Amino acid sequence: MSEKKQYWLDHPRNVTRLYRGLWVAGMLLLACDLVLHKHEDFAFAQWYAFYGIFGFVACVVLVIAAKGLRRIVMRSEDYYDR
Repeated sequence: MSEKKQYWLDHPRNVTRLYRGLWVAGMLLLACDLVLHKHEDFAFAQWYAFYGIFGFVACVVLVIAAKGLRRIVMRSEDYYDR
């Protein structure tokens, strides 16, 4: 029973394939953004790659806000032992 179970992400080749596949999918979606017509209510939502940039910025802001919030709500290591 010394044999470990192998998962598909244990092989570096599969990780590389997944990484490259995500890049290709992202590039295809950006290319579709040039071709497809958008029916938006606001003019700024029609900018090229608006939703991708907005999502990235929102994610970065959430991470920074979580780091700041951690400083406010963090308790000492022995909080429950007291």
